[in-house]
Amino acid sequence: MGQRVLLIEDEPNIIEAVSYILSKDGWTVHTHSDGETAMEKVMQGVPDLIILDVMLPGRSGYDILRDLKAQETTADVPVMMLTARGQAKDREMAIDLGATRFMTKPFSNAEVLESVRALATR
Repeated sequence: MGQRVLLIEDEPNIIEAVSYILSKDGWTVHTHSDGETAMEKVMQGVPDLIILDVMLPGRSGYDILRDLKAQETTADVPVMMLTARGQAKDREMAIDLGATRFMTKPFSNAEVLESVRALATR
């Protein structure tokens, strides 16, 4: 596979789990944990896929998603949103802003892997 994914998440246990799952599957995983500087990290090397937490320090994932979709260089990058808040309005907002997938925490390893693989082949 060899594709690059950027995981923007502030919970160390989720960073560790997702990084392990995807690395084992052949992905190159980069991580970032601050919402305030997330766009700078993305622009340093646009990944093939972004996994984005909704609640981040400094800036929300929704704001970051809005910026990603507004930039020509990142508008087509698939974005999977992760959140502990799985209400319908949260899902609708993410989809309206351009999220490709929406996953609630807690999630299974198989669910993450299946979603990432599906996004990689779209």
